[in-house]
Amino acid sequence: MRATIRQLKALLIAALFPLAVSAVHAQDPASGAAPSCPPVAQMPDTAMLQAQMRTARDRGLLWRVDKNGRTSWLYGTIHVAKQGWLVPGPTVMKALRDSDALALELNILDPKVLEALMSAMQARPGVKPLPQALQSRLDRLKRRECLDAEVNALRPDAQVLTLASMIARREGLDPNYGIDLMLAGMATGMGKPVLALESVDTQIRELVSEDPEKVVETVSAGLDQLEREDASAVMSTLAHAWSDGRMGLLESYAQWCGCVNTAAELREHQRMVEGRNPGIAREMVKEIASGKRLFSAVGALHMVGEKGLPALLRKQGFTVTRVEFAAARVKAANGE
Repeated sequence: MRATIRQLKALLIAALFPLAVSAVHAQDPASGAAPSCPPVAQMPDTAMLQAQMRTARDRGLLWRVDKNGRTSWLYGTIHVAKQGWLVPGPTVMKALRDSDALALELNILDPKVLEALMSAMQARPGVKPLPQALQSRLDRLKRRECLDAEVNALRPDAQVLTLASMIARREGLDPNYGIDLMLAGMATGMGKPVLALESVDTQIRELVSEDPEKVVETVSAGLDQLEREDASAVMSTLAHAWSDGRMGLLESYAQWCGCVNTAAELREHQRMVEGRNPGIAREMVKEIASGKRLFSAVGALHMVGEKGLPALLRKQGFTVTRVEFAAARVKAANGE
């Protein structure tokens, strides 16, 4: 299975640029688009959400974080998910209710945050265009994935990242169903503040570049992967590993994704994932030290290994305990 570390950026961009992603829908086949277009995301209405709440099971990865008699929670999320995964299960929901605040990588409900992110995504006038052959490949992939004209207002590297976040829609995975967005909405409905664990500037630096050569490199490498037949399969494997809480599969991601085969890919992986973890952990510790019972929701790949968030919190003196979900225990017993 072959992928690229840029798929990590795609997952990140799906969570951090929700307006840009949700504005770029596949065209409705009834409007004349090719019948091979992926399905349009259908956000559940109130009745559907109520039905999901009655049957929702726990998904993802949850840790209890204890120190000095106070309990907080750390939850590994996925930014590209299925509609049926939107509503948290009972254990996750209770942890959120029992917390004083929700902490995300960014507060994606803050209009100022969204404005800054959207501004960073926009195409810059006067910027050197892509080589024609590369632009043609990008245009062809946008047509194949049935993205509408709004995506053309984005800078080329952002267009590729948006495409990557939407490449698995034929398998039911869509950034519009991102778990972070649902958690943010639920926390707001509960009257809980939504906090940011990273700065907007940090996120922007991770996603796009002002260097024309770097943009060409990002677009070219991204298209190399997105044009592969197994591009959506890699995303699907990662998403289902999250859904089933399969920590072992997430821990071995670097072995099966094929995305850290070179020294350059290893450096980028370390920067995108491990390199951000110390800063995220510091913000969590600061908020907890202020007296909050914190529910922190961060991408699941930030949880793995000795440089993952659970390990970093343990080094800060916290007792960090994985909460095993009932469905995961059943799967494990069945050897799944």
